[in-house]
Amino acid sequence: MLRRLFVWLLSAVVVLALVVGFKTLTTHSRQFEVAPLPALVVNQEAVADHLAAAVRAKTVFSFLEPDQGAAQFQQLQRNLVSHFPKLHQALTHEVINGQALLYTWAGSNTAAKPILLLAHQDVVPIAPGTEELWQLPPFSGARKDGYIWGRGAWDNKSNLIAQFEAVEMLLASDFKPERTIYLALTHDEEVARHDAQIIADLLAKRGVKLDFVLDEGLLITDGIMPGLSTPVALIGVAEKGYMSVQLKATATPGHSSMPPAPGSSAIAQLSAALNQLETHQFPAHLGGVAREMLETVAPEMHGFGRVALSNLWLFGPLVRRQLESAGGSTGAMLHTTTALTIIHAGNKENVLPGLAEATVNFRLLPGDTTDSVIRHVTRTIANDKIDIKPLLVEASDPSPVASSSAPSYQLINRTVREVFPGVLVAPSLMVAATDSRRFVEISDHIYKFSPVRATKDDLSRFHGTNERISESNLVEMVRFYHRLITQGSIAQKLPE
Repeated sequence: MLRRLFVWLLSAVVVLALVVGFKTLTTHSRQFEVAPLPALVVNQEAVADHLAAAVRAKTVFSFLEPDQGAAQFQQLQRNLVSHFPKLHQALTHEVINGQALLYTWAGSNTAAKPILLLAHQDVVPIAPGTEELWQLPPFSGARKDGYIWGRGAWDNKSNLIAQFEAVEMLLASDFKPERTIYLALTHDEEVARHDAQIIADLLAKRGVKLDFVLDEGLLITDGIMPGLSTPVALIGVAEKGYMSVQLKATATPGHSSMPPAPGSSAIAQLSAALNQLETHQFPAHLGGVAREMLETVAPEMHGFGRVALSNLWLFGPLVRRQLESAGGSTGAMLHTTTALTIIHAGNKENVLPGLAEATVNFRLLPGDTTDSVIRHVTRTIANDKIDIKPLLVEASDPSPVASSSAPSYQLINRTVREVFPGVLVAPSLMVAATDSRRFVEISDHIYKFSPVRATKDDLSRFHGTNERISESNLVEMVRFYHRLITQGSIAQKLPE
């Protein structure tokens, strides 16, 4: 009996190993086989100088004082007019909501759906007390060691300048697009995204339906994804939703020398509620965009990584646990995240406060909604004495998922492979928020991708200290947008 059981188990193991091996070996690459383009000649000195000048404009937008930095935005816009004369002569230029800009490059085929490239003029401020940590002054726009340094050099003035450089070069070569091309430059992306909604509403009112939208977003990651020695361009095909919830706990105020029963003070009640939310997160799922990304890179992996990702039907739980434990953007791809961000309670050390408040921020995975978040919070806290108030002003459900089989995605995919030879391409999920979320009513194909090379060292510079971008990468960005516009503006390349 034991011998038969052993033989049966051994046979099962052998069969399982054969199935896993067969699946691994027959999972073929999904990468396009395209010939790399001859490198477009770009004036590196000029484009680097143009970005450096853009960085020197301290374009920090304040929601509370919207006119405070107007002079800095005007300085940036004067530079754009000066550095890109052909663009400003050939394209229609509109000022939206005070400082936002909308450029229209009219195409010859009015029946073809236009395309929209987004960038933003504003930057995040320098965190107080960190100024001395910068190797070079944060708004110097210095060129040193092959980099342009300063706030906005990466986020997002490199995209802006690269797009404008590409258009200027195309105009100099007498290129004429078949599709109309829009360039939208918002000035409040980091704090409000009102510009994007106004522009989207304006285009909708004009009856515009966009073939696709390309905004900032995911990057060309190098050395970040375990098991891959090749850089990977991650194309954001969807964006997580956004919602904050305010919690309020009330109790009878009093003297700290006579505290109430344990757990009944306002602070204790709120602390218990926050602990419940922190401990009981939304469950992680290895599906949707995350699964498609893993299956796309699986054939390019080495060692056990290739085996595991090629056989998620078997190793899915193991892969999910590893991704969850990695934290950061990797873990965030798998579930709706919960972040405790603001707390207020008490104003004197010997007084029991009558009110304790906290704000919890959620980033919603496609499939979840703002309503499901409220249900989760209510069920998890399980305390009727805690007031739960959704902050709906900036709340939004996750964006629709753009198809990776759509011609517009394939265009971006091919363009990356042509301009960045050897770089892999995979769809992915944008875990932060972008302006592009405002355009879902006028386009089914919205992508979040910046052709920026990034290593682990670079990621800490995003919204952080010593932000910079290499001049060589900036040149590659110009080449990317030049090729994308050239091919994307040809109507027959993107059938309706």
